[in-house]
Amino acid sequence: MAAPPAEDTGARGNGARAVLALARFEARRLLLSVPVVIAFVAYVAWIVWRTRSSWDGSPALQDVDRATQSMPMLVGLAVLLSANLAVLRSGRYGTEHHLAVLVLTPWRRTAAHALSVVPAALLTAVCVAGQFTWEASKPGAIGHGSPAELLVGPLTVLLCGTVGVLLARLVRSAPAAPLLLVVLLFTLVLGTGPGGASGLSWLAPVVPDTSSNTLPSDLLGRPAAWHALYLAGAGLCAAFLAVLLAGGRNLAVRAGVALTLALAVTGGVLQARGVTPSPELTAARERASVRPEQTCVEHGGSTYCAFPEWVPRTGTWAGVVDRVQALAGGSAHERRLVVRQRIDARYGLEGDSAIPALADAHQVTVGTAWGGNRIPEFSSAVAAVLVAGTEKAGNEICDGRMVTLMWLSLSWQDDPMNALRRVRLDDSVKGSAVVLSPTDPLSMTEGQTDVVRRLLEKPDPGVGDRVKAHWAELTAPGVTTARAAELLGVAGPEKADSCEE
Repeated sequence: MAAPPAEDTGARGNGARAVLALARFEARRLLLSVPVVIAFVAYVAWIVWRTRSSWDGSPALQDVDRATQSMPMLVGLAVLLSANLAVLRSGRYGTEHHLAVLVLTPWRRTAAHALSVVPAALLTAVCVAGQFTWEASKPGAIGHGSPAELLVGPLTVLLCGTVGVLLARLVRSAPAAPLLLVVLLFTLVLGTGPGGASGLSWLAPVVPDTSSNTLPSDLLGRPAAWHALYLAGAGLCAAFLAVLLAGGRNLAVRAGVALTLALAVTGGVLQARGVTPSPELTAARERASVRPEQTCVEHGGSTYCAFPEWVPRTGTWAGVVDRVQALAGGSAHERRLVVRQRIDARYGLEGDSAIPALADAHQVTVGTAWGGNRIPEFSSAVAAVLVAGTEKAGNEICDGRMVTLMWLSLSWQDDPMNALRRVRLDDSVKGSAVVLSPTDPLSMTEGQTDVVRRLLEKPDPGVGDRVKAHWAELTAPGVTTARAAELLGVAGPEKADSCEE
């Protein structure tokens, strides 16, 4: 039987309206399908659960934009499955011959299915915007997000949806999509595919950086704009290919395939080239690591030098310095400090090298992360400089001065014992341990830990006066832990003071 002359009659003019009407119908069904509903509910729940405490309330927005990319991949897989099943619905229920008499030819119906995934991508964009806005509204937020990085989540959902439609036109079998989902779960979601900073890894929809290293936004070196172009081109190309395979061989469809394929290839090639840092970026990272160009501001009697994006946070650092310095005695009580923000950006986001302690007097290092454990770590660095004079000398303390140092660092905090636990590498409050700081770590002996714990568990208001009255002896090299405990009015250590424990 000959095909109905739908495209040669007045139906031609109504084709676009019919495609949009079917697209709206299919979009509603897709958004209400069980996999997509579950995926979006899980996505929103994850946003609420994670964003409440992420980055300890002090996010860098150039990290936040990348953190919006992973969960939309799961939404995209659900959209892929539902879109694929929607295209195959007529074959499963034996209604294809009924659809053949309608205005919409198979290629127009395929176009409608491709358009039906757009609302899911837009809803993902709303979730991404909500997550980013929530993070940006936190009082401790700094930095700048990238629009290209924020587009990755919605474009991933669009790509997955159109691939589901294309797969239905390539393989008229319902099990094909679930099998593809299993492959994608192992290669993309579970991380068994190409990784690292290679150009091949950027062919995946999401290329997260798991490093905890926060860098200024102009030193990231991620080809985010080209990656967004690659995803957009690939998603649209899949849609046009599906329409072409369904019989839409007119000039517009063929031109769409050629143009979108060119966009995908261009984005893919340029993003692969962008993985290797340019000479300009390498030089900028070297300068930021060795001789950074920073903005210095005054707070109280100290100077705070930071990268431009972190200048709003200098007041918070100053609050910690003031609290620690207010407890010190002697000349340290009014000593002028220089707080410098230091990073090692030479290896980009993949780098995780330690920052060496400064040997210059009265200078304190602060990192790019803040909140949570970073606060007692920074206050310990400040206390070390007040007690020993330099960061390097503070990291070498191996006597009773550590008691004074840790009391200065922790006694003013809301929960000193919890701060003591968090600043130690093994999260303990007993025995010897490594004490974290922005540079090289410090160390506490078992005896020093005993004395500090007694000082913090039952705070005595008179300890502050004793610290100031005996400041010279408490900070003298060679003072024993037992003598420090005696001067501060608490029981001495149960074991002899020794750094060789």
